[in-house]
Amino acid sequence: MAWFVPALALCLFAAAAPAARAQNQGGFDPAQMRQRMMDRMKEALGASDDEMQALTPKIEKVMQLQRDASGGGGMRMLFGGRGGQQQQQQDQQAQTPVQQKAKELKDAIDGNAPAADIKAKMQALRDARAGARQELAKAQAELKELLTQKQEATLLMMGMLE
Repeated sequence: MAWFVPALALCLFAAAAPAARAQNQGGFDPAQMRQRMMDRMKEALGASDDEMQALTPKIEKVMQLQRDASGGGGMRMLFGGRGGQQQQQQDQQAQTPVQQKAKELKDAIDGNAPAADIKAKMQALRDARAGARQELAKAQAELKELLTQKQEATLLMMGMLE
């Protein structure tokens, strides 16, 4: 047992070192993180390169719709999220309907809009989330059509499928 704590500390340090290096070199690289995530997904599914090429867009769509249906990044907006030029560029890029409605609601709150305007923007966000839930069910069904039983079970266990 005396070796456990030093071994755990070493593992934590080894895991944190690449992240610290990435921060020192300019920070978070979303493309690199996405690639690592898809590599892990490919391994978990036991999918070939060709299978992953077909599955990746459907998996990404399900993941985006899951984010939208569950909130659409509202907590990030509420607490500031990433700031600076990167955030401004993201705000200008195409957003999902849920992200757009969340931003409109946040802007109304920040601008001390009248209660009626805030109420309307809240309803618009709720409607967008409901639409995302409907799209999510459709996207999950489309993804299931491409999966083996074992792959479907794996994604069910990961929370990507219902």
